[in-house]
Amino acid sequence: MNRVYVCSCFGITEKQVREHADSGACTPRQIASASKAGTDCGSCVRRIQSLLGRGAVCPRRELLTEAVPADPAPAVVTRTGLGEAA
Repeated sequence: MNRVYVCSCFGITEKQVREHADSGACTPRQIASASKAGTDCGSCVRRIQSLLGRGAVCPRRELLTEAVPADPAPAVVTRTGLGEAA
C-alpha cells in the first residue's frame, strides 16, 4: 500500500484529506477540524490547500445558495420581539 502523508504530525494521508473534502470540508480549517491536520507545526497547510484546489466546487456553498431564497421577505420587529414576515 502506497500512503502519501500530508501531515506527519498526525499521520493524515492524501486519501483522508480527499475523503474529508468529499464530505464537505472546503478549507484547510475545516480539514483541520475534521482530522487535526495542520494544527500542530502547520507545515502541511499549503499541501492541504493544493489538494483542495483553487476554485474547487464546495458542496456546502452549493447547499447554502440553494437553501437561501432569492428574495427573502424582511422580518418585522415589534415591541414584543421578532414578528412575522411583512
